[in-house]
Amino acid sequence: MKQQPDDRAIILGEYILENKATVRAAAAWFGISKSTVHKDVSQRLPEMSPSLYEEVRQILSLNKQERHIRGGLATKKKYARLAAMQQDQILPASQ
Repeated sequence: MKQQPDDRAIILGEYILENKATVRAAAAWFGISKSTVHKDVSQRLPEMSPSLYEEVRQILSLNKQERHIRGGLATKKKYARLAAMQQDQILPASQ
């Protein structure tokens, strides 16, 4: 995503708004770093489009509040997957 930073800030803001995306998800989608996304939407976007910035800021604030929940669910899913893999390895060997 080689564009002018101001254009990129608008595009990132619109993407985050449309998809309710996290900074990490937007960075992955556009193939840029999380710090670039964060700088664009927190420093450049307010100057370019204050109304878009306010909407994006609300989404990012909500994502930040939910971050610990998503992390806990990811950990739960990880250990459930590991347990299932262990169960698959144990059952066929004992039959």
